[in-house]
Amino acid sequence: MTPKLLLIILDGVPWRNWERLFGNLEGWVADGTAQKWKMRSVLPSTSASCYASIHTGVTPQEHGCTGNGNVFRLKQPDVFSQVCKAGGVTGAVAHSFWSEFFNRHPFEYVRDIEYDEPESGTINHGRFHTMTGYGAANQMTPSDIDLFATLTSLCVRHNLNYGLLHTCTLDSMGHRFQHESHEMDHACFVMDEMLAPFIIKWRAMGFEVIVTADHGQDARGHHGGHSSIQQDFALYYFGDSEGLSANTELNQLQLAPTILSQLGAEIPPSMKAKPFLK
Repeated sequence: MTPKLLLIILDGVPWRNWERLFGNLEGWVADGTAQKWKMRSVLPSTSASCYASIHTGVTPQEHGCTGNGNVFRLKQPDVFSQVCKAGGVTGAVAHSFWSEFFNRHPFEYVRDIEYDEPESGTINHGRFHTMTGYGAANQMTPSDIDLFATLTSLCVRHNLNYGLLHTCTLDSMGHRFQHESHEMDHACFVMDEMLAPFIIKWRAMGFEVIVTADHGQDARGHHGGHSSIQQDFALYYFGDSEGLSANTELNQLQLAPTILSQLGAEIPPSMKAKPFLK
């Protein structure tokens, strides 16, 4: 497998915050370097449920994850396993839920916080954090620049074909300070500034890059329900493929088959949504 793609998920950023606060990403859309769409999450628009759908391409009603308190090893084919079947190498720098969904459950701190398992058939190289102790008084989130650097290190050291990065910083900030706040504005600005140099680096390394969220978040810092502000977010694509028209609203279930199509891996019958890139 020669194609390479990175999926960058910034947890909990609603549609209205991207254009307003992510100047680097919007600048690349303006000059034609990136393509941008609105994407709508599955329901419930709860983090774990969305994570599971992003990589299996099926709804929570099918995969069975109904929320953050119901995390288990998923049974459906997923992006990691399909890339491995196609001969690719996978990696993830993410919250521990991703390891539990796609590698093994339950998560064991010493065994699973960092692993290199080339024969696993799912996530070959994993670097995870748990956010244990998370709450309003303490986010317990790693620095995002550390996460971006860690993913880049995995790409260089292990020649990844597919890499996932997931950060909870902005979701946590929204829950703490809500979205109509100076703190939230600044957090989005800083994320955009820290991410931008890595996008340049990843593109120079030959990766297509997708930057998106898992769900939105309302003005009171809530998500999980059926409203556009809780479900809708932006998706930015950096690469040479042509996408659907910019005013097309994408469904989150399209993400998994699109990634597999871009990487030349087989799309399993369970992923019924159509890719949005060609």
